[in-house]
Amino acid sequence: MNVLGIDIGGSGIKGAPVDTVTGTLLAERLRIPTPSPSAPGPVAEVVRRIVEHFSWTGPVGITYPGVVVDGVTRTAANVDHAWIDLDARKLFADATGLDVTVLNDADAAGVAEARFGAGRDRGGLVVMLTFGTGIGSALIMDGVLVPNTEFGHIEIKGHEAEHRASDHAREEHDLSWDKWAHRVQEYLERIQALLSPSLIIIGGGVSKKADKFLPHIELTGTPLVPAILQNEAGIIGAALAARPVQTP
Repeated sequence: MNVLGIDIGGSGIKGAPVDTVTGTLLAERLRIPTPSPSAPGPVAEVVRRIVEHFSWTGPVGITYPGVVVDGVTRTAANVDHAWIDLDARKLFADATGLDVTVLNDADAAGVAEARFGAGRDRGGLVVMLTFGTGIGSALIMDGVLVPNTEFGHIEIKGHEAEHRASDHAREEHDLSWDKWAHRVQEYLERIQALLSPSLIIIGGGVSKKADKFLPHIELTGTPLVPAILQNEAGIIGAALAARPVQTP
């Protein structure tokens, strides 16, 4: 089954059709900068443009950088606050005229990595952490998603973790990779203490540069690996979430 996956991020909105059996993109992804301000209307227009670009008429999976419950966006940490308590599923369905599924962006990335990437065939608790504009988190227990965790907002040294250790924070404070890695290590040690995961996967844009910071991190007792699907994970996970249910 082929599904169009669209990944809404703080800086860009990316989309591509996905083969949900193999987890591969069927065309080169299209990326459009996230509107500023990132209000629902302009974002929905970008989603419509991506659908139109691929001449898509089938199901669509869409990620959102915040908590999503039954298609309603409940939080808005890194986007316009007009998203809070908005029926995003209806917004995107109205904009595209298609059947859409909406889920948290880190959850989508985690599902994709668990199915096709670094967490494949891994039992126990797998934690996916995406470092970008903020820090997203996904928990996968024996292959099953525990949705809408928000571990990027735990407090470390009096500040939200993502305000200290996101990739945006690294750029904003002009941190070297090794200094940023020290902040990431503090965060990972807290996650390890809280959850005792069998594996931690590092995703988001920084996963492409894992060689610059992972060598500076030592996490005893928990394997730490970069995401295999990198920036495509959100697109693939969105598509997986929107697959029609197979009936016998």
